Amino acid sequence: MLSFEEIKSSLEHAGQSHVLQFWSELSEDDKSTFMVELSQLDFNELREHCERAAESAKADHSATAADQQIEPVSSEFIGSIRKSDHTALTGWENEGFLQISQNRVAVLLLAGGQGTRLGVPYPKGMYNVGLPSSKTLYQIQAERICKIQELANAKHGSKCTVPWYIMTSEFTLDPTKKFFQENKYFGLDPSDVVMFEQRMIPAVTFDGKVILQDKGKIAMAPDGNGGLYRALVDNKVLENMEKRGVEYLHVYCVDNILVKMADPIFIGFCVSKGADCGAKVVEKAYPAEPVGVVCKVKGVYQVVEYSELRPETAEQRDPRGELVYSAGNICNHFFTRPFLNEVAQKFQGQLKQHVALKKVPFVDREGNLVKPTTPNGIKMEKFVFDVFQFSRKFVAFEVLREEEFSPLKNADGAPLDTPTTARQSLLAQHYRWAMAAGASFLDAQGKALPPRPRVTRDEDPPVVCEISPLVSFFGEGLEQLLGQKVLTTPFLLDENRAKELLQAQ
Repeated sequence: MLSFEEIKSSLEHAGQSHVLQFWSELSEDDKSTFMVELSQLDFNELREHCERAAESAKADHSATAADQQIEPVSSEFIGSIRKSDHTALTGWENEGFLQISQNRVAVLLLAGGQGTRLGVPYPKGMYNVGLPSSKTLYQIQAERICKIQELANAKHGSKCTVPWYIMTSEFTLDPTKKFFQENKYFGLDPSDVVMFEQRMIPAVTFDGKVILQDKGKIAMAPDGNGGLYRALVDNKVLENMEKRGVEYLHVYCVDNILVKMADPIFIGFCVSKGADCGAKVVEKAYPAEPVGVVCKVKGVYQVVEYSELRPETAEQRDPRGELVYSAGNICNHFFTRPFLNEVAQKFQGQLKQHVALKKVPFVDREGNLVKPTTPNGIKMEKFVFDVFQFSRKFVAFEVLREEEFSPLKNADGAPLDTPTTARQSLLAQHYRWAMAAGASFLDAQGKALPPRPRVTRDEDPPVVCEISPLVSFFGEGLEQLLGQKVLTTPFLLDENRAKELLQAQ
């Protein structure tokens, strides 16, 4: 650990001497804790970080120049659930299951986010959106891994493992570990669940000064989901993957309740195309939808934020009347391990720093805690998708929004992406699965309910029907259980109910 004088000198060199302004007021224990925190800083990086943050705060981020040399992803590099024929989809799925059965596929969860916008003090993955089963996002995802392993084993006579790598932050690591331990890892082998922590970086004022959240503590924030690439090196995660024989990674964000873990069709498509990097996309709902677009700029693949597109560009349509820039990014990616290794070793320092203006609690010059009502600080973030530019063979795969994308971002009361809309999306999907399997439903009074094959994402389905991932991964195998069955709402199909239905046949 550095001495006090070394830390003081380094802070002065970095232009951050104010960090020690309350040193004389700290207790001996607080001084020791603060010294440990400060010793972990790279002061040259700190100086560059603060200067870059101040410069970014002055820049014009409303510019639309990004679309001057923009072009859509070429059709030969796009696969599609909607547009591909059955033969192609089956071939990709078979390839995906083959890779899974050979222990070559892992999933990597980006779970550094807290549930602050949901109004809860714990990690977002621990949130329960109000399903009949009361399952959390973590449990749903864990059970999908269990099921995809089971399906691959049945298909190939193997005993495979899909390791689950979970990137947390300083805020989410301990509660996530405890939650998994208390729930016995939801049936997964604890050795196959690898948690690691992303780096934290200081929040900075608009004039480039580190913010103190307390007299003896710097205000820190995760470095964005693009901090993944440095965290893979810092925590020796890539070495762990190599030891296990993992070659392909499915990377996704924690908040999507419909995510298909280690999706064999997506994995198989990317492997079949020889891709080192791939992105799942959904068709934009309308031209001005606030979602980034996967495209090419100056011949390089990237995600262009909706704010960087001019209206006339966003509204362009092809001869079929479809949006030209329709590939909406959903933070759902495929990477080969060699590609991740190359990015981590060679390119992660080149990733763009994105500016997020935030309300950061701080102590003022008198040492009083202030909770600002308007943004007062800058948090610099990297995005996971900014590595597309380094890909030698990039592909995109379009999926159906109603089947694969319903994020949880806001508390109920907001118009979109709430616990209610996430719950509605999952229950509507399960209702469609049950109807496709040949089931019909009665209401609580025993009255027949007419089928409604189309349910929009912002309305409740006509019945409450939840199907455990341990019973069906993506609607498969339900005909034998539900075919010609008359079910009463609410209906929860878990493993026990599935066994009862089979025994009754």
